[in-house]
This record gives sequence, structure tokens and C-alpha cells, in this order.
Amino acid sequence: MLLTDTLNKEFSNEKEPVLINLASNEYFKAIKVKSLQAEIITPVFKDWKNGQYKMISFYAKKARGLMAAYIIKNRLKDPEQLKCFDSEGYYFSQEQSTGNEWVFLRDHEE
Repeated sequence: MLLTDTLNKEFSNEKEPVLINLASNEYFKAIKVKSLQAEIITPVFKDWKNGQYKMISFYAKKARGLMAAYIIKNRLKDPEQLKCFDSEGYYFSQEQSTGNEWVFLRDHEE
């Protein structure tokens, strides 16, 4: 609960708190989502492979780091600005996104 309490303390001064979840699924389990007093947006990164988009953990991990750097470098304040993320060929897909799970696709195979 310590992590969740710390985040809630950070969010206490925000009008509409939002957490951009760039943690791996394993690490994000440390957060008590039901107690978190913020909207959670989780970017998902998928690469084109064998005729379909797939989440490839090696590339997704790198993409999460790229997005974190993008947020910091551009000093983003509005979550909607994330939809402009385009590092290393990724782009936002409205069609594949649902609710607060925002999907970013990359069309070329590495």
C-alpha cells in the first residue's frame, strides 16, 4: 500500500489526476489500483509480425522507455498529447485502442 499511498499523496493537488502506466505488468501489480485516486492510462505497443500486430516484450519494453523520455523531453501535461508519440515508427491507433488502453502500432518488422 506504500506505493499507492505515495502516489495518492502526489495526486492530491491535481484537479484531474492521471497516471500514465509505463510499468511492466509485473511491476504494476505493486499498485493497488482500486485505491488509486487517479485515472490510469496504459499504453500498449504492438509490432507487425507474421501478418498481424503482436506485443513483443523486447520491443514493448524499449517503447515504454522511449515514451517516458518523450513525456519528459516534451514536458507533457495533457494525456491526449501522448497520441502524438511517434518514436521509432510507432503511432497511435484509435481503432485498436479501447478505453484507457491506448495502442501504439509499428508496421515494420525489425
